[in-house]
Amino acid sequence: MDRAQAHTLEAITAAMILISSLVFALQVTAVTPLTGSTSSQHIENQQAAVAEGVLASAEENGTLAETILYWNESASNWHGATREGYVRGGPPTTFGGVLNDTFIERGIAFDLTVYYIDEDGTRQSRAIVDLGEPSDHASTARQLVTLADDDHLVNADGTRSSTTLSNASYIVDDGHAEGNLYSVMEVEIVVWRM
Repeated sequence: MDRAQAHTLEAITAAMILISSLVFALQVTAVTPLTGSTSSQHIENQQAAVAEGVLASAEENGTLAETILYWNESASNWHGATREGYVRGGPPTTFGGVLNDTFIERGIAFDLTVYYIDEDGTRQSRAIVDLGEPSDHASTARQLVTLADDDHLVNADGTRSSTTLSNASYIVDDGHAEGNLYSVMEVEIVVWRM
């Protein structure tokens, strides 16, 4: 009978050690909704691919350049934008509508920024759309846009202005460009789930 009691005591002690180990392991590894997983990585990759596709398509059909040229000379800003850019969605252009349909309506926020080289050769940026601070799981896509001296600014109603970049007060006045080239700008979009 002493032997049976010893085995029972060993079994109870082993069970307590096993349960204590499990409790400790569960406390050490916390799983939260923001914990990375293969499914969240897949979503990030999908958002990056969509952003790249939207930018490439807009560059191809000219709506990206049209948005960059949607410039109010007297305000030195995009038509109807705050100093931080558009803060409630995409600009009121064809490309802005595509951004809203593609991202905002699906619960995805985005920032749209244009990068350029100033007269001193320093890389500068200007926000077109600023919808907040991106999350840690944001995806980024970039597209180069070439502007020529004879490209026209776009009026607030979406029509072509008579003002060309060569005689406009625009974001950058690149006097170092050769020939008809005004500037090469990089447009960056950062997307993340709201």
